[in-house]
Amino acid sequence: MSTIQTLEAQLLKQPKHWLITGVAGFIGSNLLEHLLKLNQKVTGLDNFATGLQRNLDEVRSLVSTEQWNNFHFIQGDICQLQDCQQACAGVDYVLHQAALGSVPRSINDPIATNATNIDGFLNMLVAARDAQVASFTYAASSSTYGDHPDLPKLEHKIGNPLSPYAVTKLVNELYANVFYKTYQFKATGLRYFNVFGKRQNPNGAYAAVIPKWVAAMMNGEAIFINGDGETSRDFCYIRNAIEANLLAALANDDARGDVYNVALGDRTTLNQLFDAIRHTLNENGVTYTQAAHYRDFRAGDVRHSQASVDKAKNLLGYQALYKIADGIKEAIPWYVAAQRAGFLDLE
Repeated sequence: MSTIQTLEAQLLKQPKHWLITGVAGFIGSNLLEHLLKLNQKVTGLDNFATGLQRNLDEVRSLVSTEQWNNFHFIQGDICQLQDCQQACAGVDYVLHQAALGSVPRSINDPIATNATNIDGFLNMLVAARDAQVASFTYAASSSTYGDHPDLPKLEHKIGNPLSPYAVTKLVNELYANVFYKTYQFKATGLRYFNVFGKRQNPNGAYAAVIPKWVAAMMNGEAIFINGDGETSRDFCYIRNAIEANLLAALANDDARGDVYNVALGDRTTLNQLFDAIRHTLNENGVTYTQAAHYRDFRAGDVRHSQASVDKAKNLLGYQALYKIADGIKEAIPWYVAAQRAGFLDLE
C-alpha cells in the first residue's frame, strides 16, 4: 500500500478529531467530504465570506447519516480569537484553509486580505498552540516564490512578493517559523499550486481560471486569456491536495514544521488548458467552437510556475497520483451537473 493508503487504513481503525477552517469553501469542503467518509470526527469553522452553504449541503448528500453526525459546524470568524479557541477545543489535527485568496482581490483590498490572512492566521496559531493540538497544517501559497526566476520552484528559494496576497502568505510562513523557535509549536505549510476540482466557485470577479472557463464555455461565452496564452501553471487536482493535507497532518515529528510544495510537478500553458477543457466538455455533450480572445497581462501575475515536489515525496510520502487530464475528466461532469442544477448561475 502507498503511504496515504496506510494512513487512511489506520484512521478507519482509530478515528481522530479534525478541525477544518474555511470548511464551506472549495478545498475545505473537499477535505470534509474525504474525512467524513473515513469516519472521522470533524469540526468546521467558516464565516461564509467566500464559502457556500451549498457546499456543505452537497457533502451531506454524499455521506451517510452517521458520518454526517460526526460533523460539528461553527459559524465564526478566524479574525475573532474566541471563535478560534472554541473551534480548537478537543481537536487532534488542525487543517487551516480559511483565507481571502486571489491576487486581484488583494490588490483591490489589501486591508481585508491582511486582516484575514495575517491576523486570522495568528489567532489560529495561538488557539491551536494553547489547545495543544497534535498537529497544525496550513494552506500556504505558490505566490510566495514571487519574482524568483528558477524552475522548478524549490522550497528554500523564494523571491520578492508581487502582490499583497503574496505578502500575507509569506508572513504566515514567518509566523509559523517563529512559533516553532519561540514556543516549540510546529506548523506545517502546504504551498498550493493552482488547485482545482469540484465545488470550486466559477462565479464572481475572483474566480480561478479553470472553473471560470468551464462555466463560460458551457454558457457559450467568450474566453479571455491574459497575455499570449503561453503563460504556464502547475495545475494541481484537489485529490492531490487532500492527500498532502492528510500526509502532513499525520507526518512524523521530524517532517512537521516545514513547508512543502503541493503540485503536480509539471507545467500547462493557458493555451493547452483552453484546448483540454474544450475537448473534455465536448466529450460530456457540451460543444464550444469559439476561439480564445487575448488581452494584456494582468498586474501581479507570474509568467511561469512549476513546482518541485521532491521534498514532499521524500519526507511526506506524497505521490500526486492525479494528473491534470485526470482532474479535468473528473471535474467537468460535476460542472455540467452543477449547471443543470442552476449552481453556475448563482453569485
